[in-house]
Amino acid sequence: MTVDTDLCIGSGGCVLRAPDGFELDAARQSCPRHEVMASSEAVLDAAENCPVEAITIVEEESGRAVFPPEE
Repeated sequence: MTVDTDLCIGSGGCVLRAPDGFELDAARQSCPRHEVMASSEAVLDAAENCPVEAITIVEEESGRAVFPPEE
């Protein structure tokens, strides 16, 4: 999982939805707590509700995009 810091506006919604997955850094931008983590509905919910779609989730084994979905 990654967060595009060029897009992130620091709304904090991801931290509220998935506190085990995200934290805000000193610049108030989101960053993943762990580069690799087990799948989580809370993390997916955070990505889907990011107002600027700054969160990308990729399946580690296959490299398949989980969010945003490949079109």
